[in-house]
Order: sequence, then C-alpha cells, then structure tokens
Amino acid sequence: MTTTITPRTYQVRTYGCQMNVHDSERIGGLLEDAGYARAADGEDADVVVFNTCAVRENADNRLYGNLGHLLPTKQARPGMQIAVGGCLAQKDRDTITDRAPWVDVVFGTHNVGALPVLLERARVQQESQVEIVEALQTFPSDLPTRRDSAYAAWVSISVGCNNTCTFCIVPALRGKETDRRPGEILAEIEALVAEGVQEITLLGQNVNAYGVEFGDRQAFAKLLRACGEIDGLERVRFTSPHPKDFTSDVIAAMAQTPNVMPQLHMPLQSGSSAVLKAMRRSYRQERYLAIIDEVREAIPHAAITTDIIVGFPGETEADFAETLRVAERARFAAAFTFQYSKRPGTPAATMPDQVEKAVVQERYERLVALVDDIAWSENKALVGETVEVMFADGEGRKDAATARMSGRARDNRLVHVAVPEDPALRPRPGDIAHARISRAAPHHLTADAGISGLRRTRGGDAWAARTAEPTRAVGLGMPGIGRPAPEPASGPACGAL
Repeated sequence: MTTTITPRTYQVRTYGCQMNVHDSERIGGLLEDAGYARAADGEDADVVVFNTCAVRENADNRLYGNLGHLLPTKQARPGMQIAVGGCLAQKDRDTITDRAPWVDVVFGTHNVGALPVLLERARVQQESQVEIVEALQTFPSDLPTRRDSAYAAWVSISVGCNNTCTFCIVPALRGKETDRRPGEILAEIEALVAEGVQEITLLGQNVNAYGVEFGDRQAFAKLLRACGEIDGLERVRFTSPHPKDFTSDVIAAMAQTPNVMPQLHMPLQSGSSAVLKAMRRSYRQERYLAIIDEVREAIPHAAITTDIIVGFPGETEADFAETLRVAERARFAAAFTFQYSKRPGTPAATMPDQVEKAVVQERYERLVALVDDIAWSENKALVGETVEVMFADGEGRKDAATARMSGRARDNRLVHVAVPEDPALRPRPGDIAHARISRAAPHHLTADAGISGLRRTRGGDAWAARTAEPTRAVGLGMPGIGRPAPEPASGPACGAL
C-alpha cells in the first residue's frame, strides 16, 4: 500500500523594497527545498511568513494588525505557524513575540537561511524561536530561490550600505556593504539566461558603489559591460544608484552597452543643498543636475526617475522651492514622493525644527501635482512614436476587460497594448513586439493600433513551460515606473537609497 504525504504549504507576504522582494524569492526557495509547497491563491497556508520593512512609519501598525487578523485562523488550524522576518524583525527582535505571542519564529535580515530550521525547532519545542544575528551569515544568492518570473530576474550584487543618511535606518538593519565577486554574479546571470531569463535587474542598496569592498572603483561599469557580452541577455537594468558614486565611466558603459536599458533611477531626496547637507547625502544640487545633464547628453532618450522626501526637519519654503525647481529642470519620468516622518534610531528623529504635519501635507500635494504634470508631458511627447515592448505577466490590472496586454518599453515605461485575440498571433509574457503609442497618461502609455514585428522569445517559451506546470508562483512583482500610493514614510525603500 502506498501512502501519499501532502506537503505543508506556505505563503510569503512581502512589504517594502526590491531587496525584500528578492529576499522573499529566497524564502520561497528555502521552504520548497525543505519540502513545503506554495499555497494556492485564496487558500490558508500552513506557514505564513511576513517579510517586513522598517522604513515607513506605519510599518509596525501594519504588521501587528495583520498578525492580529491571522490569530483566529491560527487558533482554528492546529499546527499552523507564523514567521516574521526582514528589517522590522531585525529592529524589534523580542518585541514582536511580546506583542504577538502567537508568532512562532522571528528571524532577521542576516540569517534568512535559518528559517526552515527555526520553524522545525518551534514545532518540536512548542515555543517561539527568536534568532537575530548582527552579521551576514550567507550571501542571499547562495540560497535556493523560487523566482516569480520565468523571463525576468533580480540579481543581487551587494547587500548593506556604507552611507550614513540621517533619515535612514537601513544601514543599521542591513549592515555594511558586502560585495559579491564579479565572476559569481556573471555565472548566476549566465545560468538564468540558460533557463530562459532575458531581463535582469542588478540589485543593491547602493548598487553603483559596487566594488568598494575589493577596492575597484570601476567595478560597476565593468560589470555592466560584461553583461553586454552575455549572449541571449536582452535587457539589463539596475537599482538603485547613489549620486555621490555615479561616475562618468558608468554613464559611458550605459550608453555603449546595447542591452543596458535607457533608464535610470537616481534618488534626489531634496533639491535644496542645505537640506541635502542636513540629510548627510554627500552631494549638492549642482552635482545632481550635472549628472542628469551628462546622462541626457550620452543617452538622449533615457527615462530618469527619482525619490523625493518632503518636510525633512528644517526644510523651509525656500528649500522646498528648490526641490520644485530641480524637478522642473530634471524632467523626471516619474517620482516616488514621500512625506518625512520620524524613524526611531535615526539622527533626523531628534533634529530641531521638525516641520508641522499640515505644512508637509500641503507641500507634498504641490510636489505630486508638479511631478505628475511633468511625467504626463514627457509621456505625451511619445504619442506617435513606436516603442519596443517586452510583454509581462500581471502588469495590467484591466487587461482582461480591455483586450490588451501590458509590458515595459526599453525605458521601463508601462505600455498597455491592444493585441489580437488569436493565440497564434498574440504575444506571451516574455515575448517582444513593437507598438505605436496612441495615448499617454502620467503613469502609463497606451498603444491601440496593435503590434508589429512580434518575436517569440526564449523567455516566452520559459513562461509557457512554467504555466503548463500544475502549480504557479505567487507574483512578487518587478520594479517599474510610476508613483506608489501616497503614505507617510521616512524615506525611499531601502533599494532606492
């Protein structure tokens, strides 16, 4: 007689930056390597893992609210386990099990690989397991991975940050920068391409500081050029650079490497040099604008996006006017805008001259209106142009109702495209075609004239093979151009510092 053992199921709930999204892929890989299966959409899981963020002010309330909502489910499901990891876990440690004693496991940013063991130990000992370490134990890329996309992938080149921005708690939670060796990175990319991946995003808290650990200031530019030599790798992106480390050799590598996309996310934070100094950002307005000018000269059609914080302590109306001026001059394709709020443990939290909430809100609304207007104007300039679109899975929420498919142009703009109903003529996620832009909105483009030059790709083949399998991964998302829903935050997500 054969007995079939049903594997325990898991679900990962991810908050925060691109690094957290990538860490969640590692968490999924670890759990599946340990014999778990991903829970189907809408089903209760045997293990729920919260991968948390500590950047935004409401992170704590959001976590404990969600943990409270899960308590009745846990009480009704003997053996169900809840784990909390990520930056908030690294920061709060024992506080989590004090406030939510039904949590089984708490793990930090440096020991993601310990999760399966901690879950088993909590199950056997019938008590919560809290394990937080202060230094990275295993580089995330050495862990098993359950990647969401068949045709696009994150590739982590470094973790941690050596900057000391006064508003940011991330260096305290992610640690000092640790770099992978170039050969390891390129080997991972080549393996991904062999599996059908055709777009990679190089990921780091301060991605263009890459090489500082082994003393090569040109390491990032060299890495971009090396990516250009990988056959089958069609699109290369990276996030997020820091202006102080952005050098001419990187701009040249971007311009001269065909598969490096004409897209740049360059966090501004403030247009006021006085505020930048108080933020300890290591560059000033003139330097920032000089970088933008150099990028535009080398890559005229580059889409440049940014992060901006409104209401930093001491920000005057004149300082804010400088931010508006820089936004008008830079012509951002999109801006992720944040209202400053105190984060305990950061120098800015105790600075004098905290700006009143009402003033911050009013400035924030003015900034959002301006950057949306600029983005819309920049998008309108593309009406009538033909762009190359790589179609994606899950990018367009209304695609089913509008008979469109959505994807990303080379500059990472979101494009909603009218496509044929005939499956033989319809692109698959991962396939590439050209589309003529017919309409523009602040955060997307529309192409209603159909497609031309459809190219079936290995990425599309990989997507088709994956969707033919009995189970599919839960979408974790990829980075894109557009403004997130407004909510107070102390700064950008840690991948955008």
